[in-house]
Amino acid sequence: MGKGSNVQKAQAARERNQKKMGKSDEERKAAQAKSKADAAAFMCLACRQTFMANARPPLLYQHVIAKHPAGTDPASCFPQLKDFDPNDPKGEKKPPAGGAGGPVKPKKTNKKKDDNLDALLDAGLGGNKKKGGKK
Repeated sequence: MGKGSNVQKAQAARERNQKKMGKSDEERKAAQAKSKADAAAFMCLACRQTFMANARPPLLYQHVIAKHPAGTDPASCFPQLKDFDPNDPKGEKKPPAGGAGGPVKPKKTNKKKDDNLDALLDAGLGGNKKKGGKK
């Protein structure tokens, strides 16, 4: 009667389409291995929970605070948190590399923009006098 089930036909069609796309079995296996490695890039040494490669130190620190007993050293869970400062999660207060110590200067704000805005507001608030009087 038939020459195979729908499952067999679908599998054959899938293999044909993959050959057309140009991806070999080795390429697919390599891509799968890379995605697995990225998914488990960071692992908590205490509870073995994994984090993706794009996890930042504040997220890892939050895990230590939320999941482990108080007083747990963050570096004991994640070696990447050795120099992490929870009061400065973005690392802005850290002295620049190269030994140039000293305080980091804050960025200058653009005051011209604020002055122009104030001038426009002052010009618009000059008074509520009407040009034409009532008759």
